[in-house]
Amino acid sequence: MNEKRRTMSFTHLHVHTGYSLLDGSCKIKEIISRAKELNMTSLAITDHGVMYGVIDFYKEAKANGIKPILGCEVYVSPSSRFEKQAKQGDRYYHLILLAKNNEGYENLTKIVSKGFTEGFYYKPRIDFELLQEYHEGIIALSACLAGEIPKLISRGREDDAKKVAKKYKDLFGEGNFYLELQNHGIPEQKFVNQSLVRIGKELDIPLVATNDIHYINAEDATAHDILLCIQTGKTVSDPDRMRYEGGQFFLKSEDEMKALFPYAPEAIENTGKIADMCNVDIKFGETKLPEYRVPEDMSAKEYLESLCKRGFERNYPKDYENREEIEKRMYYELGVIETMGYIDYFLIVWDYINYARSVGISVGPGRGSAAGSVVSYCLGITDIDPIKYNLIFERFLNPERVSMPDIDVDFADERRGEVIEYVVNKYGSERVCQIITFGTLQARGVIRDVGRAMEVPYARCDSIAKMIPRDKDITLSLALERNKELKELYDGDEVVHELIDYSLKLEGLPRHASMHAAGVVISKKAVEEYVPLALGIDDAVTTQFTMTTLEELGLLKMDFLGLRTLTVLQNALDMIKKNHGVDIDLKKIDYADKKVYEFISTGKTDAVFQLESGGMQSFMKRLKPENLEDIIAGISLYRPGPMDFIPKYIEGKNSKGKVSYDTPQLISILEPTYGCIVYQEQVMQIVRDLAGYTMGGSDEVRRAMSKKKAHVMEMERKNFIYGNEEKNISGCIKNGIDEKIANRIFDEMIDFASYAFNKSHAACYAVISYQTAYLKYYYPKEFMAASLTSVSDNPAKLSEYMGSLLDMGIKILPPDVNCGEGAFSVDKDGIRFGLATIKGVGKAVADALVRERILNGKYLTLENFINRLPQKDLNKRSIESFIKAGALDCLDGNRHEKILNAELLSDKKSKESKATIPGQMSFFDVVADDDKDSFVSEMIHIEEYKKEELLKYEMEVLGMYVSGHPLEEYIPMLEKYADARSIDFYPDEDGNILLDSGRKVVVGGLLTEVNKRFTKKGDMMAICTLEDMYGRIELVVFPKAFEGYGSELIEGGKVFVKGRVDTSGEEEGKLIVETVREFGRIKKELWIQYPDKESYEEDLGNLLADIGTLNGNDSVIIYLKKERAKKDLGGEWCVPADKACEILAQRLGSENVKVVEKI
Repeated sequence: MNEKRRTMSFTHLHVHTGYSLLDGSCKIKEIISRAKELNMTSLAITDHGVMYGVIDFYKEAKANGIKPILGCEVYVSPSSRFEKQAKQGDRYYHLILLAKNNEGYENLTKIVSKGFTEGFYYKPRIDFELLQEYHEGIIALSACLAGEIPKLISRGREDDAKKVAKKYKDLFGEGNFYLELQNHGIPEQKFVNQSLVRIGKELDIPLVATNDIHYINAEDATAHDILLCIQTGKTVSDPDRMRYEGGQFFLKSEDEMKALFPYAPEAIENTGKIADMCNVDIKFGETKLPEYRVPEDMSAKEYLESLCKRGFERNYPKDYENREEIEKRMYYELGVIETMGYIDYFLIVWDYINYARSVGISVGPGRGSAAGSVVSYCLGITDIDPIKYNLIFERFLNPERVSMPDIDVDFADERRGEVIEYVVNKYGSERVCQIITFGTLQARGVIRDVGRAMEVPYARCDSIAKMIPRDKDITLSLALERNKELKELYDGDEVVHELIDYSLKLEGLPRHASMHAAGVVISKKAVEEYVPLALGIDDAVTTQFTMTTLEELGLLKMDFLGLRTLTVLQNALDMIKKNHGVDIDLKKIDYADKKVYEFISTGKTDAVFQLESGGMQSFMKRLKPENLEDIIAGISLYRPGPMDFIPKYIEGKNSKGKVSYDTPQLISILEPTYGCIVYQEQVMQIVRDLAGYTMGGSDEVRRAMSKKKAHVMEMERKNFIYGNEEKNISGCIKNGIDEKIANRIFDEMIDFASYAFNKSHAACYAVISYQTAYLKYYYPKEFMAASLTSVSDNPAKLSEYMGSLLDMGIKILPPDVNCGEGAFSVDKDGIRFGLATIKGVGKAVADALVRERILNGKYLTLENFINRLPQKDLNKRSIESFIKAGALDCLDGNRHEKILNAELLSDKKSKESKATIPGQMSFFDVVADDDKDSFVSEMIHIEEYKKEELLKYEMEVLGMYVSGHPLEEYIPMLEKYADARSIDFYPDEDGNILLDSGRKVVVGGLLTEVNKRFTKKGDMMAICTLEDMYGRIELVVFPKAFEGYGSELIEGGKVFVKGRVDTSGEEEGKLIVETVREFGRIKKELWIQYPDKESYEEDLGNLLADIGTLNGNDSVIIYLKKERAKKDLGGEWCVPADKACEILAQRLGSENVKVVEKI
């Protein structure tokens, strides 16, 4: 076997992976494993115009003992790459470039980058001039039929082909340019190959045999054809589309390749020679940090130190406790930062945060483990005092394990772009770059894409796609396991079987490239010196490698994140300043304000950062936080896993004296969290204080525990208990802690550690939570107005916040063109709806409207409003939206009249503007001001819309009802039949839900959402939202109930629902549905009472005479008093209950006849 492997000489040098987007279907792992199966020792990657996959390919190949040959099939422009208009002739030719060594790899990177940044026209194109500049270390092959030489040959221009071949041979040099032979059974190739062999002999250019690989195995041809259809938007049956004919574009074995070229054995051998020549070695983990320009008389280290000293004096005044210790820690941190080579890194981050603050862009108090650093705090990178909250520097930078620091910064989401722009301008656009991401063909999407190409009807595809559960980790094979109905369809339906089989082959391939939302790379030299570049959205330059790859290559990635809450805080502070004349600095507010903590403890924390979910609200009521430590713990505990420890934490907090500690050394560490291990930092402190680990060593233990590395943990257990001289760990026993207790502590750490949270991150977020709660408590109107603006594009959140305004007793006022602003604003009576929030209006129109009102006064009439705003801002649709929202109610006329007249006035305005030639006077300009009114159009009068219509329009343009509620008229009916309201399902002040679990209740309201889905068994069920006058309830309709009532579940339907209360979830209760009945279809029963069976039988004839001829829908029930029995007379006796009751009451007495209404 090994002998055979050594003599195998053939290497595939023309390979397209999935990164030839939608053109290659080879997944990197699979193609390398296939090459290994075929005993190949090396393999190339040559995607179209890009190097997206080269690092993944390199790593996977190396891991499998295969030599990676890194290359690219570039597009060469016939003229200059800068020429962007189509001329007669070809747009581009193909050419294969392979990196021979590291210089070649760097040159290839530059060539491919410039194809995008300088030559992009339909495709990333390069030209001969680029090849002249960057050809060193590169081997070129003449490519497929789309190459320049083959194209000239097939056009009968062999002499020209020879000239081009000579040009390439002269450029790349002896032994570095090859004429490529391919044979996919295409007749043209035979003709071209004969000519290539001739040219090769005449010019002494070697030949090389390749196969243009686009898929791995012969049987993948159809799946690949479908992929091409996805790329071109065509269907498989379309005669006029791109195809790869003949099914030969797969990874062939050496024997198959030899059989294709019996006349040129050297072309096969040359592949091995080329493979031997190509040796690229990629270095991982070498950091390439940029340099920060410091003032001339200082070194970077001195500058950083001076900034820290200044911050230290500001943060820790002379009388600060343990000031000297803190200063020592600061210098220790600076030493670690210097040793690890991150001085410039800190200066860069300090600089752009400093810039943001200087231009009024809100910056978050910090994020992640960076808050554990005194240096970060003194530089103002974070606003959290790590000393006060026991945060650990080594959780951020561990001197014993060199890793890139990760400082992510939150900025106000609307102005984040300005900070990135600043960084680009400061370091030069060539050194700052956005990061690429790839959208992949995922389970649901791939079904839809493949179905479209295979012409499976849309509805069919859609229903199959919807059978795929929405689980995070979902793949098609998991979906087949989890959904019985899908599996049955797959097994029993040929079309579905085929659809899913092809989808399985294509699932996971990259579909398109896009840009990472927050990540930016800043590098030492131009980014293209290290990695290839591409063009993203709006021609923004991006890297061709994704974030994880860039980090592995040692490039500095920074996250500039947009945080909505920071925009809310900024807008609220601006409103507070405008309305109350108070300038609040959030850094200086009292973080120990009892009233704010009492307010958080009421659980009325809608819109409060991190504390607004129903579960978090009820947790805060039980927790009753008294300080920021409690909020930090609350944020850390309220996650799956640690939630189990919440009762223990609350119990400890409520009876602090009863908390017991396994050993006195734990008291100082666990006291802030009442004996519970909540944070990763505590795990680090325990192993350090009890067993004598170093700071860095303690971080290693934390990593092992959180990653559940069992073998490492058992080793660390020994070190923790018995010590380890080599590592200088003394161990618990030496420190006077009993072996049994030490084991117990270690077990407890393992329990907690896999869930434990990074305290630094929680502390940063707790500060924002407190700031938002503080503003909500002291300035509720301003805070809520800013919050409403921030969720104006999320109707569900908007109505949730509106609901909490009702609880707060704050009125919500309709939008108004004479009083409102673009955003939600504070009015003396309440909060006014923002004009820009109206659908079809938008920010630009709202801003123009407010500007015009400030300049020239309020709007007087509908015509005045329409005429004062330019048509580009105010089109017919936006006028209609203003009217429907009630924003013009302040002007004469009802909404129906305004809709009718607006159309006429808009038409009149556009006619006038066409008739008026710019610079000339219109008829209106000549008339004296006093007479102008007589030319104002008369308003056409008409009756107002019905209330229901008005509300429907409000919902259409505002996403909610403002002037009323569609259930208003049904209030008496709801009060009569419904015995529970939505608010009864919400937890009260103490986290208890009023309704007992299992209790049967009836609720009534409007179905606002109906989501039908399949159970794991494949049965149909639904999750619905019912809205009543007070809020919303989640309804769960299991398959049994769905079978009977599924047809009643229609969005917009008004229904009564009977069911069982379920309060087992963490948040609000749900209703498990049993029956559903439309408002208009309430069931009535006519009950008739007789003393006994005998008297009933005697009266039956009279009964028949009285009501037997009546026709209705209500059933008749006979009740026999003596026998205490009831009998339903069945379908034959259906009557109109009220009428029958009236008739019988006269004869049998009203006490013996009654109508019972049932849901």
